[in-house]
Amino acid sequence: MTGQHKNDGHRRRLRQRFLTAGLDGFHDYEVIELLLTLGTPVKDCKQMAKDALAEFKTLQAVLEASPEALCRVKGLGPNNIFGLKLIKAVSDRYLRKKLIEQPLIGNPRELIDYLNHAVRDRTREVFVGIFLNAKNRVLASEVLFEGTLSQSAVYPREVVKRALELHAAAMIFCHNHPSGEPDPSPEDIRITRRLTAACRLVGMTVFDHVIIGDKGSYSFADNGYIEQIREEIEAADRRLF
Repeated sequence: MTGQHKNDGHRRRLRQRFLTAGLDGFHDYEVIELLLTLGTPVKDCKQMAKDALAEFKTLQAVLEASPEALCRVKGLGPNNIFGLKLIKAVSDRYLRKKLIEQPLIGNPRELIDYLNHAVRDRTREVFVGIFLNAKNRVLASEVLFEGTLSQSAVYPREVVKRALELHAAAMIFCHNHPSGEPDPSPEDIRITRRLTAACRLVGMTVFDHVIIGDKGSYSFADNGYIEQIREEIEAADRRLF
């Protein structure tokens, strides 16, 4: 049996396993291998898949890796990473569209699932805004800012500007902690306060700020911070007027 025929048989078996039982029983490297075959007509993809997993440690991190980073793995190039980038882009669009026009406040689990997929495995901090209408249905979900490994530059004026463009009535914010720990930093608390105050000035409500890390998630609303911040802002307004 030639190497090409051997590879063809192996690929058919992988695909048949998937069609029969989905991804149940697949190792992560086999999932990567299956995706690599979409852009690799002949060459055996198993070792490349194992090398990619060894380099990035998790399946999620492989899918999140930039094309430049993927191409540093032996055997990977702009053509054969096609399947990896395609599945990530399709997943992003699918989950984002599932949220649009949904009453998100009534689906907290769906929100966390989406945010985990969208930001958890990124190696840089990203700040996401989820814009809601007056009925708490999602108008849009957008990455508003990208930062370094340790911090993101978040500008309330730009957030409010985008919210007004979308005619949003409320917002949920999210960012990731590449370090893995979801607990808020003092800077996270400060930016939440600034965003809540800025949105209040134009009649918009901030429902939550969610932090996503490898070790879980943290909700400012669930921990009482959002209500506390609102009360402090209202008390400051009463003192002024």
